[in-house]
Amino acid sequence: MSPEYVDRLVDLGILSPDEHDRLSDGDIRRVGMVASLERSGLPLEGLAEALRRGELSLAFVDQPVYERFASFSGPTFRELSASTGLPMQLLSVVREAMGSAQPEENDRLRPDELDVIPLIELLVRQRISTPAIERTLRVGGESLRRMAETEAGWWRTEVMERLFEAGTPASDIGEITGGFAAQLSPVNDQAVLAIYHGQQANAWMRNIFEGFELAMTRAGLHTRSERPPAICFLDITGYTRLTDERGDRAAADLAGELARLVQRASLRHGGKPVKWLGDGVMFYFPNPGPAVVAALEMIHGTVQAGLPPAHVGLHAGPVLFQEGDYFGRTVNAAARIADYARPGEVLVTQEVVEASTEPGVVFSEIGPVELKGLTEPLRLHAARQRDGAPPA
Repeated sequence: MSPEYVDRLVDLGILSPDEHDRLSDGDIRRVGMVASLERSGLPLEGLAEALRRGELSLAFVDQPVYERFASFSGPTFRELSASTGLPMQLLSVVREAMGSAQPEENDRLRPDELDVIPLIELLVRQRISTPAIERTLRVGGESLRRMAETEAGWWRTEVMERLFEAGTPASDIGEITGGFAAQLSPVNDQAVLAIYHGQQANAWMRNIFEGFELAMTRAGLHTRSERPPAICFLDITGYTRLTDERGDRAAADLAGELARLVQRASLRHGGKPVKWLGDGVMFYFPNPGPAVVAALEMIHGTVQAGLPPAHVGLHAGPVLFQEGDYFGRTVNAAARIADYARPGEVLVTQEVVEASTEPGVVFSEIGPVELKGLTEPLRLHAARQRDGAPPA
């Protein structure tokens, strides 16, 4: 911000320097917040008048929890690139991952952005490719964006709107919610980190298991059984877009209806839901044949229930079990097949077809298909109910 802009905020009474004509860290955050409000269309003079009348208050930004509204006080992106040897393109992804627009070379970094740099430096030293680092930052940023927006949604409806409905003056809401935010922040950070570590443990264990499985297969110590278990992934088409458009309540209703439907279908055919994956479900079936029938039932059931169309991927093969979850190449392949399937489709591998004996199901081969993340093409088939068979 220019000195003239800061002087203007002082003249309007939005900022109040101390007796030594100095501004606090809270004032720095206040300047940034006011500037953002003005850029969003709120008139500065009107905001100043509301603050003077006590109808609004920015006192809450003085609380430590609002330190995440950090100032741009670090080096510029150009300076940091020169001192670390990291390319500007890679550094700019840090700001994008935090939800802001791509920076210019002379823009300064925030302290929280600087906290990400040691991670990037370590990955570069270990010769992790630039695309892999960028993908890590972007995927992490997108996942955390969805978490932050979900939290902001219930904060608005469950906290702010209740205070307004109770007649709480707008000038008091910031201080009241700030107290709750101060309590929430440390336990929320702890919970998010714990969930991330749990997801890390599962992902690392999957790598370990798949590595062992591959090594044992190559050594001839791990062979395919005649009737292997099946892994099924069911995804809902357009789930993320739907929940973004209709909000958290619609997402919860959709998840509840889907849960009831798929649990009934999977259990009826000897399977079990293993875990929910945001827009879908992973299932385990001891036998591939009943898994196909259950998948067709679930596809039919989503249509009957008025849910968005589903698509399913099924693969049969050895799986590795650990703490209630399943790992291995079979799981990975089933997930990739589900990604490839179109709305309303149940796609299965040749292994599923060979192990299936259900009379009411027919398969139509669609040929070898190369799927992202898999080293070899898979021979896929589309499953459907036989003409004249009762609908699943």
